Amino acid sequence: MNSTENLTVNIVNIIWSFDSNSEKVMVLLIKNSRAPYTDKWGLPTTLLRVNENAEEASLRLIREKIGIDLPNFYTEQLETFSNVHRSLDKREIALTYMTYLPSMPDLTPGYGAKDAAWFAVDYDQTSYVLKYQNFVFHTLADTVSENDFYQKVDQLDASKNLISDHSLILREAFKRVTNRLDYLPTILLILGDSFTLKKAREVYATFNKRSVNEIDNSNFRKTHGHLFSEVGFEHGKSGRPAKLYKLAQILDPR
Repeated sequence: MNSTENLTVNIVNIIWSFDSNSEKVMVLLIKNSRAPYTDKWGLPTTLLRVNENAEEASLRLIREKIGIDLPNFYTEQLETFSNVHRSLDKREIALTYMTYLPSMPDLTPGYGAKDAAWFAVDYDQTSYVLKYQNFVFHTLADTVSENDFYQKVDQLDASKNLISDHSLILREAFKRVTNRLDYLPTILLILGDSFTLKKAREVYATFNKRSVNEIDNSNFRKTHGHLFSEVGFEHGKSGRPAKLYKLAQILDPR
């Protein structure tokens, strides 16, 4: 196909949050209701409209697909996925964004979605793993190149994998967050306006594929303390109250 006359532009949003009860990083996935991906799970996606820019579409996507309309969250662009093999029947590119939600509000599946759910993030040796009830999805393994993936994307068993190239998009999202943990940890916005160092270490441990107990609190304070500002103490719990922190002003994009 030489012409881009029938080019479709999708907006795909990776929505992060944190479950304080399970102490797990969470990713939001939806169960699609429309062909060709009926009943398949994937990242929230919408078509870019002619009267909006990409960031506006990414925020509309949150409202329409899952019923969330929050005044206090932050969205940033990830990257553009434009491989010619993204779609089997048309020319399609994806502009991807990452959104950090400081809470896990109730989800209301909207247009094009049968269900919406928070998937807990785990990991194995080669990938990150998303889990919800009996559903388990893996990000694309680190050992698989992007070109090799797209050459056989049509051969994937969609009942066991995320739709289209969403496993690849998620791999790149995890990579982006992980690579910036030591100098721009915007992922900590999922912890809200303030957080303990233990909560921060839990987030770091997930992306670094380590147990939180492997990250010493004193060493973490020495190596990453310059990224945070003290804001007070955590009250209401037994024992000595823990210090509360927020992202340093120069890092907080809000």
